[in-house]
Amino acid sequence: MADEKVLAAQKWVNATYAMVPGYVKCPEDGRTGWSTMFALTMALQAELTMAPLVASFGPGTLSELAKRGDIGPNEPNVNIKKIVEHALFCKGYWGGDGTGAYGAATDKSVRNLKNDAGVDASHGLVSPKVFKALLSMDAYVSITGGTDTVREVQRWLNSRYISHSSFFIGPADGVYSRDVQKSLMKAIQYELGIADDQATGAFGPGTQAGLKNHPVKQGDSGIWAQLFSAACVFNSPVVTPDTNIMTTFRSTFDAKLDEWVKAFQKFSELDANGVGDYRTWAQLLVSTGDPNRATKACDTRFRITRPRADALFKAGYTHVGRYLFDPPGSTLDKNIKDGELADIFAAGLSVFPIYQDNARRLQDFTFEQGFNHAQNAHSCAEAYGFNRGTVIYFAVDYDATTDEIASNVVPYFQGVQAGLANKGKRYYHGVYGSRNVCTQVSKRTDARYSFVSGMSWGFSGNLGFPLPPNWAFNQIREFKFIYSGDSFDLDNDARRVGGDEGQKSVHEAVDPASAFIRNMEKVFPLAMRYTNTRDGDPNRLTMQYGRSEKYNDKNWAMLIGYANPDFVKFANSDGASVLPVFTDLVTGYPIGAEHLLAAANGHYDKPQSDSDIRRVGAGDIAGWAGDLITLYGEWRRDIKAYPSGHAYCDAKFGRMGVTSTFGFNDLIEDADGYLIARRVERGGQFMNVVREHYGMGERDAGALTRFRDFYEQRFGGNVDHVVTMARSVLLSQADPVLTIGRRTLIQGQAGDNATMPGDLPDDVLNDFCRGFADGLHDRVLQEANAKGL
Repeated sequence: MADEKVLAAQKWVNATYAMVPGYVKCPEDGRTGWSTMFALTMALQAELTMAPLVASFGPGTLSELAKRGDIGPNEPNVNIKKIVEHALFCKGYWGGDGTGAYGAATDKSVRNLKNDAGVDASHGLVSPKVFKALLSMDAYVSITGGTDTVREVQRWLNSRYISHSSFFIGPADGVYSRDVQKSLMKAIQYELGIADDQATGAFGPGTQAGLKNHPVKQGDSGIWAQLFSAACVFNSPVVTPDTNIMTTFRSTFDAKLDEWVKAFQKFSELDANGVGDYRTWAQLLVSTGDPNRATKACDTRFRITRPRADALFKAGYTHVGRYLFDPPGSTLDKNIKDGELADIFAAGLSVFPIYQDNARRLQDFTFEQGFNHAQNAHSCAEAYGFNRGTVIYFAVDYDATTDEIASNVVPYFQGVQAGLANKGKRYYHGVYGSRNVCTQVSKRTDARYSFVSGMSWGFSGNLGFPLPPNWAFNQIREFKFIYSGDSFDLDNDARRVGGDEGQKSVHEAVDPASAFIRNMEKVFPLAMRYTNTRDGDPNRLTMQYGRSEKYNDKNWAMLIGYANPDFVKFANSDGASVLPVFTDLVTGYPIGAEHLLAAANGHYDKPQSDSDIRRVGAGDIAGWAGDLITLYGEWRRDIKAYPSGHAYCDAKFGRMGVTSTFGFNDLIEDADGYLIARRVERGGQFMNVVREHYGMGERDAGALTRFRDFYEQRFGGNVDHVVTMARSVLLSQADPVLTIGRRTLIQGQAGDNATMPGDLPDDVLNDFCRGFADGLHDRVLQEANAKGL
């Protein structure tokens, strides 16, 4: 939305300086952006009689301002005061009347900005560093996705270190970024005694040596505990399968911080000793961590002969990455050679395959190229005999910016999805690239695992970004591996235990979802046997058994009844067991079998109304609707970081790698549970339906179109229906069980004082419901794109 004060600033600066040599006009659209800030910066340079004008507030501009002194009401140059006022408007503060009077309103706004940034606000004068901050795009109030905890550290850094000549006011927006990471590095360097002009924010030898002398542990306090705590905040949360482990900024290393550090160390594959030792400092601060630590994985472009494989195994390696393809015209000769895999497996090593066809420039990334590369990768992997379910890492081997990731890299990986789906989803896609590339590609295209190019620590995509939640390998060091007179270049890769296991063999028949099918093949015949002599429905009993351990308390009993206790005993006595998790056929992600079967049981026992598809019932609450209620509760809990419900759904609903009660896995489980129940309800036998839904990778397996089918069958294929049904879930008072259960679920996430949906303004609640609807529709479109529908 255009802002009239921003528009006035744009019109004024263009009209005033259009004829000044070197000045570049900004768009007159009422929207603040870098072009407007650059225009105001060049205007300032013109008033300081600088030449040539440049779109940058660099050392020269700072030096000329320093000669002039702080800017305030007594500044004789009216245009400089106008620049201050217009810049304040562009940053969301009231700048005064825009005439250059620099009155009480301007003075107050300058104080507010400085207070927001965390620097001395005892007067309303604009120092050179404040002017630099004023003409940046940095925000000094929390923005969407920002947290108070990060903002507290940002303001503390600005307050404590602003007097250092090489430190400048950083953002205080609650978001960890490259500039914030650099500010923290400079702070560490100042405390180590490194001179201001040498404190560059780089993790150099002096900084490394200094940190080795400053370990911190539980019970420590003071500046080093504070700095370590700040680094922990910037790497928070630690994402685990069950929860997000958060930490706060503190001056004492207490038991809570010790708990967080151990979780972070475990996540990062460090010794979980709870001590802020050098390796933990390094892991918090740079993408390589300590590059000299021992690793279990490696990758190389060179052939792994049997002697090399034996030498690697003896050196402690368990996994090696090798290339599926060497592009025409390449002189690297990096692809896997005939007989090489057999040599690797014989030595006891596993392989993870990498696909790279150039991938070093922006123009290398388009949807069409991604599709073609995926098709070629499939053909190469199949020719080598790689088993179904193998993860192939597609490379992004340059420093893609956030904008480039959105414009080119994500579409490329959407093409990869489509290309692999076109071949029957035999293989899953992973991503190789910077932390930011891996995180964004995984979120937007459901990449199974990330292979992080951590060795490129200077990449902008590795600065100010934590390790992606789905990281499997982190490339941290390149060196020459030497053994018995032979040597070759090797990259050391940290490997996450429990991540990608790679492949230990080829040409084996593997079905990712076989564990679930086998489990049901044990339970369903028992249900058939049980009902031969008793009343009962074997379909229902099988679903009940699958949820009997985790979804069988009194709340579930109120909703859809208890699981049949006699059948549970009968099945257990015959060797059956409840399966917690299995691997999804389509995505390779772990799927909660218990949640899926609870949703299926709910929809089967309490089916939807065919006469009014939009009527929400108990079956829905057992699946998607119950998850929507808890997602609402999470939004109310996180309301300061996400004032917009739509933005919250964009960030949390159906997303990979976020801890959410309605994340990616939950959506799959809800969709599959509904679809299985719906087919059984219409006369299908449970076991046959399951086999067809999770077919052995066939192109017509029901799971391949799960989101489309769920959207069409449950919501009529209509976004507005989704909004209406979401509102009904959150507002309906028709069912007392739903009303009580809804309040309980929301308060369980947001506390006893949580705002209930009915107490929200209608447009605010609609924004949340529309975010859910749009997110579901986006999933359908993404699936159609990947399937080529």
